[in-house]
Amino acid sequence: MEKIIKPISGYVALLFAVALFAGAIVCASLSRDNPGLFVTLMLLCFIACIFIIKGLTIVHPNHSRVLNFFGKYVGTVKDNGLFFVNPLYAKHKISLRADNLQGQTLKVNDKMGNPIEIGAVIVWQVGDTYKAAYDVQNYTDYVKTQSEAAVRHLATSFPYDNLEDETAAITLREGGTKVNEILEKELLERLSPAGIVILEARISHLAYAQEIAGAMLQRQQATAVVAARTKIVEGAVGMVEMALDMLAHKHIVELDDDKKAAMVSNLMVVLCGDKGASPVLNTGSLYQ
Repeated sequence: MEKIIKPISGYVALLFAVALFAGAIVCASLSRDNPGLFVTLMLLCFIACIFIIKGLTIVHPNHSRVLNFFGKYVGTVKDNGLFFVNPLYAKHKISLRADNLQGQTLKVNDKMGNPIEIGAVIVWQVGDTYKAAYDVQNYTDYVKTQSEAAVRHLATSFPYDNLEDETAAITLREGGTKVNEILEKELLERLSPAGIVILEARISHLAYAQEIAGAMLQRQQATAVVAARTKIVEGAVGMVEMALDMLAHKHIVELDDDKKAAMVSNLMVVLCGDKGASPVLNTGSLYQ
């Protein structure tokens, strides 16, 4: 478990190290009068100076130092500045800055078995330095591997669109914010053992695989054409019904069933045709 510590200021220790270094110089200059005593003092001052300097550590903004004393976790320094810690501590640098992971484009099968290409952009940072330093082998490699696994699992959990699964509540193409939220949640679960916090996760690339992209495009176009034709037919039927009702209501012309059928056929051809109809004028009666 992460433990935040606040070591003493490094400026006081630095001044003490400078004083010891100056004392070593003075002892060296006086060593002619009493070599044994002053040489010993000089060596002690010099060793103490090196010892103190080794304990100085600089922590930059959004960085940390994980301290370890002969295999035992001591704590983490997250404050910025110059500090002095036990010179025997092993210091491990861990950045706390947010980092972007532009995942490579993966080729996987969606829920319906269609090959698709998918990629994601993930913004992450270290939240628990203890887990990042000691619970995983290499937390940056861990983030890359688990992020790829999460994107693959997301792709296989939902269909690309609802062409084959019309009852699908969520699709990769139309899911939008909901799909991104599901991805963020899964990434948090996968990366929490490494002390990683997910700030944002977004699908950056989504498409059918190249070998079926053409066929799927034709299918989408056919579906769109069918949907448009359905609307046209529905509108045409309504217009034909309205025309027959108005002719009968205003007593403009009396039509038997055969003439109604012919009129319906003609109106449907005119209303549903791709091109404008060429009118034919009947100068005789309806039965000629």
